Amino acid sequence: MGRWRPPSPESSPYITPAGFDVLQKELDDIWVRRRDVVKALAAAAAEGDRSENAEYIYRKKELGGLDRRIRYLQKRLPVLKVVRASPAGDAVYFGALVEVCDDSGVTQSYRIVGPDEADSKEAAISMDSPLAKALHKKGVAEKVQVTIGEVTKTLTILSVSYDQKQ
Repeated sequence: MGRWRPPSPESSPYITPAGFDVLQKELDDIWVRRRDVVKALAAAAAEGDRSENAEYIYRKKELGGLDRRIRYLQKRLPVLKVVRASPAGDAVYFGALVEVCDDSGVTQSYRIVGPDEADSKEAAISMDSPLAKALHKKGVAEKVQVTIGEVTKTLTILSVSYDQKQ
């Protein structure tokens, strides 16, 4: 019996030009990788007994993972809307680089991006995240309250900028 999972919530279809290029390159690279995995799988299958052939089992799982990612990217890329224009002003919208300060004086910067290019290492947060939703349409010096889990923080927006090289 398989595990039933509820469908994931619909994510926003917006993406920066750089993020779209990264996903397109990933799809191209996966197709090249898949070709190599199929060759290795065929070689492992030719060795004989497949039930105890670790190389064969590993390659089948790897091929399944690659095919799953290819299917996802082939469905997702056509529906994405590339946002090329940056809004004028100092309000927080898609593509903004926002610097915030919490009550304890800790300052952090975040870039508001689409869900497909969110990356915690780069401080790029999804526009669907609670923090980005709280910051949306707010301006410099405004305070916002963000509840994540059971913790509520008050943040002050210090600066909002739009980088043209997105």
